[in-house]
Amino acid sequence: MHIFPLPHFRIPKASPYLRHATCLDRPYCTPMKTILLSFGLLATVATQAQKHVYEDLLVLYVDEKYEKCMEKALTYTENDATKKDALPFLYISMCNYEMSKIEKFAVDYPKASRDALKWAEKYRKKDKEKEFFNNYEDYWASLNTMAGESGENMIDDPKGLSKAKANFDAMTGYYPENPGPWLMLAIVQYKSNLAKEADMSVASFDKAMTNAGDIKTLPKDQQKLLKNALIRYADFLVSKGQRDKAKKYAELGKDAFMEEPDFKGLWDTL
Repeated sequence: MHIFPLPHFRIPKASPYLRHATCLDRPYCTPMKTILLSFGLLATVATQAQKHVYEDLLVLYVDEKYEKCMEKALTYTENDATKKDALPFLYISMCNYEMSKIEKFAVDYPKASRDALKWAEKYRKKDKEKEFFNNYEDYWASLNTMAGESGENMIDDPKGLSKAKANFDAMTGYYPENPGPWLMLAIVQYKSNLAKEADMSVASFDKAMTNAGDIKTLPKDQQKLLKNALIRYADFLVSKGQRDKAKKYAELGKDAFMEEPDFKGLWDTL
């Protein structure tokens, strides 16, 4: 394994996405060991699929220099030699997500949260075989939570439907294996009189659910959105006089969610 020269920098508390790839949560690890493991793992994984390792982006990201990291990553996405590589697109997404939470970036980057989703979609198009995807499970959980909660906050407001649709559409783009966003997207599409598109989204949801297997094995963020989506979709179907179909879809979450009051409340009405 090639070890790169390392500058002096700190491990910030705001970088949980590297923890699964490092030893940040293990008391016997020093910061230097953590850094070496971070570089070593990512370098090993990256060199399997692309010739550029992007340790420069990792250094900038871990040191919370998000603007510089994003600017550097953008140059890679525009360079003929590196524009097909996936990781720069992912770093742009992660930097936008971090900046969306920091007040000092609000003026210059007012659409950072939206851009985090946009670049996550672009990343996934470059990483169709998920060469790197599973190394960033913590990031996907955080991004899912942000996008899902934001989308749900807008789904009941007719003026917010287009933004809610954009959120859930993006989620299905960067994480098509996640069932909940497909059903949420379908609900928004039905509300927007896009029945044909909604039917297609429900079909994609059915496929994702089949492939997902036991709901209880899904990450917690996915379980939460899925539960909310099943409740909302069942309520929507009941409002359209389709109670039998509503119960059919609610049954998908019966074993996993019956102990939760909101789901049980739905079930008792069907």
